[in-house]
Amino acid sequence: MISFRGVTKSFSGSAAPAVENLSLDIARGSITVFVGPSGCGKTTSLRMINRMLDPTAGSITVDGTDISGVKAPQLRRSMGYVMQSAGLMPHRTVLDNVATVPRLLGQSKARARARAAELLDVVGLASAMGARYPAQLSGGQQQRVGVARALAADPPVLLMDEPFSAVDPVVRAELQEELLRLQRELAKTIVFVTHDIDEATILGDKVAVLAVGGRLAQYAAPEEILRAPVDDFVAGFVGRDRGFRHLSFQPGENVPLHQVQLLDPAQLADPAVPVTGDWALAVDDDGRPLGWVPARYRAEITSPDRLVPGGSLYREGETLRQALDAALSSPAGLGVAVDADSRVAGTIVPGEVLALIEAARLQRSGG
Repeated sequence: MISFRGVTKSFSGSAAPAVENLSLDIARGSITVFVGPSGCGKTTSLRMINRMLDPTAGSITVDGTDISGVKAPQLRRSMGYVMQSAGLMPHRTVLDNVATVPRLLGQSKARARARAAELLDVVGLASAMGARYPAQLSGGQQQRVGVARALAADPPVLLMDEPFSAVDPVVRAELQEELLRLQRELAKTIVFVTHDIDEATILGDKVAVLAVGGRLAQYAAPEEILRAPVDDFVAGFVGRDRGFRHLSFQPGENVPLHQVQLLDPAQLADPAVPVTGDWALAVDDDGRPLGWVPARYRAEITSPDRLVPGGSLYREGETLRQALDAALSSPAGLGVAVDADSRVAGTIVPGEVLALIEAARLQRSGG
């Protein structure tokens, strides 16, 4: 779909090129992530795809067409572009922001707005948001609008330049999940820039690790980069905890689940209801976890605001990384597993997760 061949980009006044002799192929319908430290040329590489920058040497083709022969405005209108700050026009409503590119392509105002309204639902925003202005939205909502705007003309290629880096970690995780959901439905060819190796391995079908000076250090599937970095630079960039990240590629469907005492709101409010073990788990009326109740403080904990906060949750079928994180982050020493409706399905024991990790390691090594 997108091919770089010997692409170099130099800027006047700079002793070294920003990108040097970059060659790689990006598959249609995949998410390819450019990742690396500051100054490695990842954003420069992205911007050359839609001719915001032109290469000093080499060529870039999209669907077999050399983009140097395509007028830059025409090329940009054929690709979606999402940036870190969302880049919304403050004087236009959300609906009109999303409708911008269809209007530039000649669609009527009514048709462009109708398409914009559809896309708000696609990216998980209520239709009422369409009448608001960007300043009336949270950072995460603005980024969703930015994604909707990029999708408005139904482009085959979506370029994303650190789009989630300006929001808090919780919102960032939600946006990452939303992007993966959209990709399952829309199958765009996405090129995504980030400096965060965790984000790269979560999102990427393939990851291009760039070194300072614009050198392509490794281009492979995330699992391979975590398992077998090609050199010291990649190993150092991925980090010493790459083994933990690699657990994201180990399925966790065999994690054993155990029962735990549950206290519904009425039981929690009654201090006469004892905690039969060391800990009980408080749930709401629908069985969703609220927090932990330690036996030794049972008499003092009779309302949700007094609960001991729980750790992260493990959704049934997620990876061993999520399972281990849930188990280790829990104050009770038991990870909470939930079903697809976020209701408590049971608890997980750290030692059993570690045993599954060891079994997976032995299987990979042939032991």
